[in-house]
Formats: sequence, C-alpha cells, structure tokens
Amino acid sequence: MASDEGDDPYLWLEDLDGGDAARWVRERNAETVAALAGGETFAGLRADIRQVFDSDERIPYPTWRGDGFYYDFWRDAAHPRGLWRRTTLDQYRRPEPEWDVLLDVDALAAREGENWVWSAAHCLRPGNQRVLISLSRGGADAVVVREFDLLRRSFVEDGFSVPEAKSHVCWIDEDHIFVATDFGPGSLTSSGHARIVKRWRRGTALSEAEVVYEGQFDDTEVHASHDATPGFARDFVVRFLDFYRTENYLLTAAGELVRIPVPEDARWDVHREWLVIRPRSPWTLDGVTHPAGALLATRFEAFLAGGREMTVLFRPDSRTALSSHSWTRNHLILATTVDVRSRLEVLTPGDTGWRRAPLAGVPEQDHSIVVDTDSDHSDAYLLASAGFLQPATLRLGQVGGPVETLKREPAFFDADGMAVRQFFATSADGTRVPYFVVGDPRATGVPTLLTGYGGYEVSQTPSYSGAIGRAWLTRGGTYVVANIRGGGEYGPEWHRAALRENRPRAFEDFAAVAVDLVTRGITTPEQLGIEGGSNGGLLMGVMLTRYPELFGAVVAHVPLLDMRRYHRLLAGASWMAEYGDPDREADWAYLREYSPYHNVRAGRSYPPLLLATSTRDDRVHPGHARKMAARLREYGYDVSYYENVEGGHGAAANNEQRAFLWALTLEFLWRRLTGPARSAVPRQQPSVDAGQPAPGQGRA
Repeated sequence: MASDEGDDPYLWLEDLDGGDAARWVRERNAETVAALAGGETFAGLRADIRQVFDSDERIPYPTWRGDGFYYDFWRDAAHPRGLWRRTTLDQYRRPEPEWDVLLDVDALAAREGENWVWSAAHCLRPGNQRVLISLSRGGADAVVVREFDLLRRSFVEDGFSVPEAKSHVCWIDEDHIFVATDFGPGSLTSSGHARIVKRWRRGTALSEAEVVYEGQFDDTEVHASHDATPGFARDFVVRFLDFYRTENYLLTAAGELVRIPVPEDARWDVHREWLVIRPRSPWTLDGVTHPAGALLATRFEAFLAGGREMTVLFRPDSRTALSSHSWTRNHLILATTVDVRSRLEVLTPGDTGWRRAPLAGVPEQDHSIVVDTDSDHSDAYLLASAGFLQPATLRLGQVGGPVETLKREPAFFDADGMAVRQFFATSADGTRVPYFVVGDPRATGVPTLLTGYGGYEVSQTPSYSGAIGRAWLTRGGTYVVANIRGGGEYGPEWHRAALRENRPRAFEDFAAVAVDLVTRGITTPEQLGIEGGSNGGLLMGVMLTRYPELFGAVVAHVPLLDMRRYHRLLAGASWMAEYGDPDREADWAYLREYSPYHNVRAGRSYPPLLLATSTRDDRVHPGHARKMAARLREYGYDVSYYENVEGGHGAAANNEQRAFLWALTLEFLWRRLTGPARSAVPRQQPSVDAGQPAPGQGRA
C-alpha cells in the first residue's frame, strides 16, 4: 500500500457514523449555518428557491406504461416525500387535472416510522396491475423492493419483497421476477453491486431462487431483464465488466445463454425485429470501419445467426453527436446535437431502406428531448423543450400526425434584458471548447457562476432553472455552463479525450473557459465562482488546488477528492474504467498529480471553498469531503462545510433540503464574490480538530 494512504491523518473521518466523526460533522455544520444561513437575506433566498421547487405550476412530467394513463411522481410543500399518481389524457390536458393517487409516500413513512424516499416503480406488462416499488431510506442508492397491488392501492401481503440492497429487479410474468441483489457473503462485486442474478418464483423463499448467471468479483455488476413486447418476448442477461464494457446474452427458454456479439464497449438495444448498436470505439465489420458514436441497425435474428449487414443510421462528425434514440411502435427518433444545440429527426424502416424526416413540433432555438414513447402500441411521443431563459413546454406528437401543446411552464424569473450567448475557448492543446453565457450581455465585471462536469460521457445541455434565475441572474449575476472534454457533447471521442491518464484535458478545458471569460471582460478572477457535483466536485477540487488564481470562490457538492482511496469507498471500484486503478503504480503516478486531497499545500492563495455532502450518500463517500475540509482547516484556509444527514447522492431528500442547500451555495458564492476579502480561519491541528490522533496515527 502506498505511503500516501498510510500517512493519512484523517482516515477516522471515513467512519460514517462514528461518534468522533459525527461530532466533527455537527461542529462544522454549526459553524457554516451560523455564518451563512442567518438573517433575512438568506431566508428570502431560501423561500424564493423553495417556491420554485414546490410550485403547482411546474410541469408534471409523465411516463407512459402502455395502459393509456399518464403516470407522475410529484413533490410539493404539502407532500415533501411525494405522491405517485396517474390520470387520463383528457384530465392531463386541463390546467388542474384530477389525479388518482396510487401511493402517498409521506403517509407511508408516517405509518411505518421509516424515512422513505421514492426511488422507482417497475410495472408488470401488460396491465400494470402489479408493481415492484423501490424505496430508499434517506435517499440512498440502496433500496427496499416491495410488491404493490395497483387496484387495491396497497402492498401485497406475502408478495415479492427484497431487503435493503443495491438491487436490480424486473418482472418476467405475474409469478416470476429476475432479481440481482445481496444474497449474502460472496454475492457482491468489489463495487458493492450484485454479482449473481436469479429467477425467483412467487411463493418461494428468496434463498431458493434459481441462479441464472454469476459474474466475477471484479465485475461491476450483473443483471437480467425481460422484454415483454407482444410477439417478441425475450430475456437478456448483462454482465458489466466495468463502467463501459459489457458481455451480453440472450437467455433462451431452455436456459441457454447465447452471446450477442456486439463490441464490449457498445450501447445497444432491441426493438421487435431490430437491433441497433452504438459503438464507443471504431468497429470494423467486413472491411468497413464504423466510427465511435455511429448508430447502426440490423435485424436481430439475422445478427445472432452470423449476418453482419448493417445500415448506418447516424454518422458523427467534428461538430455533431448522437444524444439518444427512442423507439415508437414503427419509427426511431434520433436526438442529436450540433455544437451542443439539439436537432431531432425520425427514421422509418421500409422495404427500400430507412426514410428520414425532421421530427414535427421541435422549436429551433430551444433544447428538446423525448420524454417518453409507447413503443408497444403507438407512434406517439412526448417532447419537452426549454432553454436557459425559456421555460419548458411539453408537447404531444404523433409521427406523421399532429402536434399538440399539453403544458407550458411559467417564467419563474424576469428574463427581460438577458440573453444566451455561446463562445468557444481554446484549451492548452488547441482544442475549441464551447460554453454558454447567460445574463445581461451588456454587463462586465459582474459576479459570475461557472459550472461544468466533464466525465462519464454526460453532456451539459441548455436547461431552464427557476432557482438559478431567481437567486443568481436577477441579482445581477452571470451564469456559465462549460462543455468540457470528458462529457458527451461531441460523442464518445470527446469523452475518451479525458479518460484515465488524459483526465487533465478536462481540467485544462475548464481553466481555459475561466481565462476566456476574463479576457472577454465578462468577469474578473475575483468575481468568478465555480460549482460542480460528484465528478464535477472532483473538477472543483482540482481547480482549487491547481488553478487557484483563476477563481474567487469554489463550491463542491458530494465531491470525489481522495483519488488514492476512492476505489475502496462504497461504489468507487466501479469507476476505475473512468479514472484508473490507484493500486497500480502507473495509474497512481498520474492520479497523484491531480488528486485534490493530496495536492493541498501550505502557503497557497486558495479561494474560499464550500463543501457540501450527505451522510447517507452511498455512492460517493462523505469521507472525501470531510477529509478535504479537515486538511484545508489544518493549513488555515477558508473552508466551509455542510453535511446533510440524509439525501443520498443528491445531498437532499426533499424540496426543503434542496432549497436550503442551493440557498447556502448561492449565498456563499454571492458573499465571497461581492464582499470584502475574508481572513483565513485559525490554523487547526489534526489533534485539536476533533480530539483525534496526531498525524500518522489516524484510523480507518
């Protein structure tokens, strides 16, 4: 084990609920709340944000389950834990629909004395009379799964029930489900996910369920799924080798596993007779090389039989990437981006090939996404469109037919005089990096909030935020979103460019955007604040330690910061395909160069930092944020720390907590970017910080 880990004096803060660590958290929370959350300004800010989150005028985005109903999960001030409900299309069209409440999570939590947070509902098709409902305690990734009777509006006594774990479940038929969960010692992967998937028959004990597939300890996870499409029912098993690579199988009625020979790093899905494949790296078939990010189509049965005839449905270029695809009954909708601006088209298979046409109802300027389709029964689609300054509109369309506006969200802030501009910064290696600037285009040298992510092929696309609008833009601030490498804005190659040892490219991109903002006169380093969460929290940590002169304040939510031990904490082992394996000397050599926790130095001019996390985050361990705060305090830097006792990886379990967290974030940034310089906190020795061991004597 590397000495970097053995010499860590703050390992004791990884003790999730240990008395000493809990006391330390309470003390830090009290300091931060006293400094930031008092007074009328903060109270008004929190109330404004909470009003947005709880507004009855928000669009209740529905899902379709093939039975004609519009399903929705809804939280507001009266129902902070939420209502699972449904209504008809005729009712949904009305300004105030009559909703049929299926499950009141607040009432359930009160009745059972549990801190339930809604996670998911898996309905049995067709009919949807039985549901597998997933609930977590405090918002964690681990869930309890219970069978629910939709007609009786109650949980099924002696029905399917899976104890708390990071589980994956799927209906097969009324009396059987696939379940991948914690079956006891040896049943989990190194990432804490299921290594074994079983077929469970109603009326039998979970321990008696039939093993379908077993993965390896170093896999990320395994699970099985059932495709209930009438006439095309199939079972599939997926073994996740790492975050991006899978082995995929068709499970026959006889129990045979037939390998689906798509590339390990490809995304794929089957719809009726069609198989579509999106490779993440170049794929050569019959002498033809298909680029990463292309979308290919072939007939599923022919492909299993050895056929390799492919139709190219999408081919990326230097500016264009595929965001997603969605099936209707007879058509395929492609969502693409051109320089991070959305385009949608519909493709239709026929005897002479695939026809393509623009998708109706898509506004030119807004960012649009397909909310849902009903791929079994119709060619209808739900389309949501919004922009940074344009509230969302929800439309109902029929491929080849009319488009109807169902809902329009109100404006939650006055955007008069504001504009959205797109610029391109030049990164250290010459790469053009796009970013959006939102606010008054005439303003110069104003408080500016810059955010980014840069990982896991996740794109940062335009969206409407009433909270940012009310609490930042209308106060005179400017808001900026950076589309740095590591994301998916330009497809898999944009992601691969910042993978593993190339991760610094993402950091250089973000720094380049910061410099470009100052060069253009939009802001100054002293007035430039940054915010990011999870992998974006890692980005913030690197900005703090590597580029401190560029920023006036930093906020990191549920951050990843200790790159020496991240793979040993909770789900961290599943991310090694993204970052590397710290136990390999070659990988640790480059990880150590940017690991924020290992790059805190005395005598630097670090900008003020706010770290926010959750005790119940079972994805990114709160120890990352705790230890970073303790180390910065040791050197006397200005660091504020807040840890919510619940909330999971979102750091908030309900709208009240979300509003508090965002008010805390934006108040911290506004004060630091507009107020006088603050002196650093007194130097804190580790042994004094919470009555803990001196350096070199920490404990895990």
